[in-house]
Parts: sequence; C-alpha cells; structure tokens
Amino acid sequence: MKTRLWITAAAATSVMALAGCAAGPNQQLGIGAGAVGGALVGNAIGGNTASTVGGAAIGGLIGNEVGRNADQRNYDRGYYPNRGYYPNNGPRY
Repeated sequence: MKTRLWITAAAATSVMALAGCAAGPNQQLGIGAGAVGGALVGNAIGGNTASTVGGAAIGGLIGNEVGRNADQRNYDRGYYPNRGYYPNNGPRY
C-alpha cells in the first residue's frame, strides 16, 4: 500500500513540474495526458515502479512535443490574438 502511495505522489509531482514548464495550453495538456497515459502503459507492461516512472517520463516527453506542435500550428494560423499567448503582459514601448 505504501508503495502505491509513493508511486502516485511521485507521478503527480512529476506531472505538475513538467506542466509548469510548458508554454502553451495544448503543450500543458499534452504533458499531463502523456505522463498519465505513459505511466499506465508502463505499469501494464512492466508492473513495477521503474517501468511506471519510465513510462510517465517518456509519455510526458511525447505529449510535450505533440502539444507544442499543436500550439505552433495554431499560432501560425493566427488563432491567438495579437500573435501571442498573453498579449497584455510585458512592457509597452
């Protein structure tokens, strides 16, 4: 029981840390979904802690790239106002 608690805590911490570093909305969603999905697949394949954490890491990296590409595509098409995520932040010259 304690092992599952530690695995869950480590996975949640990893997801939060990775999602905090992401830039766009799709990238954040991709990291979270990829890490959770990767952890589930890793646990199903290996059935131990190392495979669960490895799956979460690999899934997070793949989700990061997929989300980043989606954000870049939306940015290039002009879906974000003023060609940026947060147009009201930053200095006004």
